[in-house]
Amino acid sequence: MPLLPTLSTFFIVLSAVLVAIGWVLIAKNKRAGHKKVMVAGAISALTFFIIYVSRTIFIGNTSFGGPDEIKIYYTVFLIFHILLATVGAVFGIVTLTLAFKRKIPKHRKVGPVTSIIWFSTAITGVAVYLLLYIIYDGGTTTSMIKAILGT
Repeated sequence: MPLLPTLSTFFIVLSAVLVAIGWVLIAKNKRAGHKKVMVAGAISALTFFIIYVSRTIFIGNTSFGGPDEIKIYYTVFLIFHILLATVGAVFGIVTLTLAFKRKIPKHRKVGPVTSIIWFSTAITGVAVYLLLYIIYDGGTTTSMIKAILGT
């Protein structure tokens, strides 16, 4: 198992688990616990993002190494995951901002939607990880820096 992809996947799963715990806590009206767990979930998601971006810049992205006949399905799934993750990140920032600005009625409306998007992002992220590194051998990896510099 490759270290950085495994580590980044761990952090995105951890963020989803923390969001689920936060959801349970707020349902039980435990606001202080909810806030702590949700901030921890956001930090976990940010840790994922830092690892992912660093790996992408310095090591690169790994291409799909599975059978050519399913590569198109993987690519469509990956695009869906990337779009979902982007929307989830934007919703996450908006949801956190609403909470910290104490705009609780809006936070209550946006929060559940954000959570569902985030759970879907985590699940599809794990699927991408499994397809790239566990089920099939990863394809080639080229760093962004090498690609830009042409080395």
